[in-house]
Amino acid sequence: MIDAQLIEQERPYLLRYALAQLRERDAAEEAVQETLLAALESQASFSGKSTLRTWLTSILRFKLIDAMRRKGKEKLFESLEDEADDSDFDGLFAQDGHWREPVKAWSGPENELISRQFWQVFEECSQVMPRRTAMVFVMREVMGMEIADICNNLDISATNCSVLLYRARMSLRECFSIRWSREDER
Repeated sequence: MIDAQLIEQERPYLLRYALAQLRERDAAEEAVQETLLAALESQASFSGKSTLRTWLTSILRFKLIDAMRRKGKEKLFESLEDEADDSDFDGLFAQDGHWREPVKAWSGPENELISRQFWQVFEECSQVMPRRTAMVFVMREVMGMEIADICNNLDISATNCSVLLYRARMSLRECFSIRWSREDER
């Protein structure tokens, strides 16, 4: 039996995770609440082979997918006209396709502080991306969904999905190069 307090202690992490995906506080809080209720109801299925956080995150992933499907049915996505133009990123690359400036080397997430800082900067950067772009990126890179599943959930083509992933990566790279540097100065 898992102590309800231990489950509740994971709420802030789960909320950050859900906010990064859904980008709406109310929807994120609802998904987290559903996750915590599901965890309390199915405590017996927690075998302890993974950490409590990992187990809760896997439950949350399913809740997030359900929430995104509901949103997809409601057609709340912004049009592609709001997406950034590919030419915005042309200046980042040399003619041979390599980065003009190498990516700043990270010392690695040695402790929880760096991890917290990373997710804080990630959240800030994902907020400046267009909604659909951020959703596709989180679905693919954070939640580990296959492109076919993302396309199916969001009713987009594989080509459109690839373009959105490219734009998200470029946006995150640029944003992280600015905001992560500011984190180092603090």
